[in-house]
Amino acid sequence: MSNQTSPAPLEYPPIHDRRKPVIAMLLYPGLTLQDLLGPHTALSLSCQVHLIWKTKDPIVTDSGITIHPTMTIADCPKDVDAIFVPGGPGTIPMLSDPEILSFLADIGSRAKYVTSVCTGSLVLGAAGLIDGYKATCHWAYRDQLALFGAIPVRDRVVIDRNRVSGGGVTAGLDFGLVLLATLLGDDVAKMTQLMIEYDPAPPFNSGTPETAEPAILQKVGVVLDQLDIIGMKQACIEAGNSRGRKNRAA
Repeated sequence: MSNQTSPAPLEYPPIHDRRKPVIAMLLYPGLTLQDLLGPHTALSLSCQVHLIWKTKDPIVTDSGITIHPTMTIADCPKDVDAIFVPGGPGTIPMLSDPEILSFLADIGSRAKYVTSVCTGSLVLGAAGLIDGYKATCHWAYRDQLALFGAIPVRDRVVIDRNRVSGGGVTAGLDFGLVLLATLLGDDVAKMTQLMIEYDPAPPFNSGTPETAEPAILQKVGVVLDQLDIIGMKQACIEAGNSRGRKNRAA
């Protein structure tokens, strides 16, 4: 067996001289890799980013790629500049995980910014963090935000006071740059955009339900059904009802 250890991450030269904002990015089994990777790419050049989970055991994402948490929930800084939750098929168990929801409610009560991409906003909703806020989500699940008292908005990135949410999957890079500009100013975000050559020119105009051909939309609907979209919606209903019961009890 090899005794070689993994190389340390490459240290990029700093692109700003200010304090590095502290970002806590929640991991969980079955998260969508790109939901995490896009924001992480935009933020990690200029921020201190922690990848958080219950343990430091490897997390397997929806695409099979493994990510190693850098910190446990117990060791996460109590005060962060931003808490972030990605989305993915693993969202469903997170909607009713008491340890995760308690952690998010606690850290979210103090974080300067409470943020998400894709169905991560549903987890924030289950934690009681977007009640009365505008928010967005993956288009297939956006309407479920209302179950948590949020106001669904069909935008790629939505900012409402200190809540920042991104749409589905690829919107994570847009989200990351918007959050970066909010934390460190437009110039740092623009420099980052140039460094990562983010200049999207998609080969097809099929990235939203409004622009996709009807036949394509129908086929994707079948795939989403197979990915248990009904299970996701039912989990949201149950989580929303649970939040309602807790609010009435309080």
